[in-house]
Amino acid sequence: MANTKQAKKRIRQAEKSRRHNASMRSMLRTCIKKAYAAIAAGDKNAAETSFREATPTIDKMVSKGIIHKNKAARHKSRIAGHIKKLSAQAA
Repeated sequence: MANTKQAKKRIRQAEKSRRHNASMRSMLRTCIKKAYAAIAAGDKNAAETSFREATPTIDKMVSKGIIHKNKAARHKSRIAGHIKKLSAQAA
């Protein structure tokens, strides 16, 4: 257990930060799941819309340091690839 006043404050700050980051990660996962759900349903317009909504959220998480930039790029690339494949199947 923390003995100093400073250490106790750092514990409070770390807990607050952890809760905030967990909430942000949850929001990110929800955006990604919505995009994949639209792709699975085969709805190209809904998939593109959800991708456009998810992209700024993903980028925001990178700027806040919640996720790594390569992870963000991977998510965006995979979703875009699935949407592109969906477009090719429709044509």
